[in-house]
Amino acid sequence: MTPRYNRVLLKLSGESLMGDNAFGLDPKILEQYANDIKTATDAGIQVALVIGGGNIYRGMNEKETGIERAQGDYMGMLATVINGIAMQSMLEKVGVQTRLQSAIKMDQVAEPFIRRKAIRHLEKGRVVIFGAGTGNPYFTTDTAGSLRAVEINADAILKGTRVDGIYDSDPEKNKDAVKFDKITFSDAISKNLKVMDMTAFTLCQENKMPILVFDMNTPGNLFKILSGENIGTLVNN
Repeated sequence: MTPRYNRVLLKLSGESLMGDNAFGLDPKILEQYANDIKTATDAGIQVALVIGGGNIYRGMNEKETGIERAQGDYMGMLATVINGIAMQSMLEKVGVQTRLQSAIKMDQVAEPFIRRKAIRHLEKGRVVIFGAGTGNPYFTTDTAGSLRAVEINADAILKGTRVDGIYDSDPEKNKDAVKFDKITFSDAISKNLKVMDMTAFTLCQENKMPILVFDMNTPGNLFKILSGENIGTLVNN
């Protein structure tokens, strides 16, 4: 097989790790994701990973909680590291070598993020998990994923969701929603499609980083995309 991409950044939401639970982690989902990633790395594809933290902590209303936005964002960054450790453990359980790098220094559980070191790990076939977002408040994990993808010279961002692509409206609320197979950055912005937050989206647009949105919860979809099958929605210039 000649892969469609040689190096990708896989962006997963924290909520996707909940499965059918109200919060936390579903071991079955972790195992499925780990096996799908293993299939990719066994084929020689380099995979980096950014996971959100919404299954553990999602930003609260400052007026209601008294927790200021910056503090809340740091709490969210710590949640992404918890998810990163869980994903690392499951990947290693199925036989994939990994490295967890954190944008916030926490030497006992993760390496500090060092761009050249991350690239070297990928070249050696290790899955690199980037935790703690960008290390700064006011930036989402979508932005962290876009930034890391550009930094490691990834061929594309694969955004795994529970929906099979991008639609003109919410397909879970509108049965007549129309799916796009391909769309440009400009059209996505003009149609106000919520692919990523605008900071992340603009960063991808400026650096010509394609985004492929697909259903990660269907086993085997990740490898099908990497094999060149037309699954999900491709956003590019």
